[in-house]
Amino acid sequence: MYHFSNIYVLAAFGTIGGALFGFDVSSMSAWIGTEQYTEYFNHPDSNLQGGITASMSAGSFLGAIAAGFLADRLGRKIALQIACIVFIIGCAIVCSSQNVAQLIVGRVINGLAIGVCSSQVCVYLAELSPSAIRGRIVGIQQWSIEWGILIMYLICYGCARTVSGPAAFRIAWGVQAIPAMTLAVALFFFPESPRWLAGRERWEECLDVLANLHGKGDREDPIVLAEFEEVREAQRLAADAQGVGFFELFGPRVWKRTLAGTSVQMWQQLLGGNVAMYYVVYIFEMAGLSGNANLTSSIIQYVIFLATTGVMLPIIDRVGRRQLLIGGAVTCMILHYATAAVMATYGRPVPDVGGNTNLRLLLSPTPGKAVIALSYIFTGVYGLTWAPTGWIYCSEVFPLKYRAKGVGLSAATNWIFNFALAYFLPPAFKNITWKTYIIFGVFCTVMTVHIFFTYPETARKTLEEIDVLFDSNIAPWRSTKAQVGTLEDRAQKIERDGSLHEDIKEKDGDVRQEEVV
Repeated sequence: MYHFSNIYVLAAFGTIGGALFGFDVSSMSAWIGTEQYTEYFNHPDSNLQGGITASMSAGSFLGAIAAGFLADRLGRKIALQIACIVFIIGCAIVCSSQNVAQLIVGRVINGLAIGVCSSQVCVYLAELSPSAIRGRIVGIQQWSIEWGILIMYLICYGCARTVSGPAAFRIAWGVQAIPAMTLAVALFFFPESPRWLAGRERWEECLDVLANLHGKGDREDPIVLAEFEEVREAQRLAADAQGVGFFELFGPRVWKRTLAGTSVQMWQQLLGGNVAMYYVVYIFEMAGLSGNANLTSSIIQYVIFLATTGVMLPIIDRVGRRQLLIGGAVTCMILHYATAAVMATYGRPVPDVGGNTNLRLLLSPTPGKAVIALSYIFTGVYGLTWAPTGWIYCSEVFPLKYRAKGVGLSAATNWIFNFALAYFLPPAFKNITWKTYIIFGVFCTVMTVHIFFTYPETARKTLEEIDVLFDSNIAPWRSTKAQVGTLEDRAQKIERDGSLHEDIKEKDGDVRQEEVV
């Protein structure tokens, strides 16, 4: 069967898995302030609405936990195809919801699929990508999440304005199944991950995939041969290890990577992105906006999110991971404290905001505009820094043997904190109002220190070079300029003396002979 070999085509289709997450985010955030939704589901209070929103995150946590086992056993492609089928089933249940219980069940099932996609699309693209552009390629997943958020929000906006009754949200929720169908079909034309093929000792297929992706089909290309040898060595080390369960991820040689991968996903949530994404409608209601003005302002926020990530992706590998994570945390910390100060100084306690009893603070026009501006700036900073970099970083730090389960655990960490925050935010806005932003500001302060002292730089290094970096004694804050031997150096050695080239050809010949026997 013909397989796509252009990495950008693979990324464009593969990251539809990220768009599923984006669709599900705005499929809820767009409706919580509309009459069609609130009347049909009997005006859910803050606790119930938090539970409805968080139900998708709960399913995603379970899906991410299972994703590593599924992807290791069946392959990255089949795991993603199964997730697409599960998502379609979830969409059917959500779109036909007759009550809150059915809605929650459908969102949990959708979440199971999103948990698999959110972790394994990163793994898949990281294992396919050349090291020089891996951040850009993996980061496309985050961009696709943002496209999904914006597209679904616009669909919901159109349905809310033109369709009356429950048919409005049913149409929007049913449309979510279309990208899942598209991805399930497209995956038939994708190559399997060369690293997963190496794990199954399918060396001929592994070399063919590397040649098609990185050498225009030339199996003798020095870069292809050097990377093939790296993969062989990584697999040899992996084969010496015992079977991997989640407890092995905290073993002596791996715990630093596990801490980095899981904590970057935890911090991505605690940075406060959920405030801007899930409950942007609530924020703008407190700032004095309502009706179409609120929905239009929310669309502007999602466009800013999309544009800033799109600007960053082409240069993200040149900037580096540490600078983006630390710079983003510091800037977001300042923005959270500033928002809290404006709301504390100018906010007026009220019994409800526009009839919404989940909100108890209202701002007059000028301070309200300041909060909206701060929200826009936060979204822009988040889109430039943490939104793409958090997913990229966790997909890079694990060695081959541990990668699928390690990234699965990292994604599960993201989803459990996503669940906690989605559930926490409506009661927080109701009970502690502006102090909610103080909490997120403190989180940003702590993560800045943690990242500086524990996260090594991974940009423009092969996955195997990152293994060497983590196993070395190089301090994280000195890792940006650390030299651990590059793929280009090994490729030049092959061109110069041919020693590695002949060794690989000999090994490849042995593999072919074994297959004939």
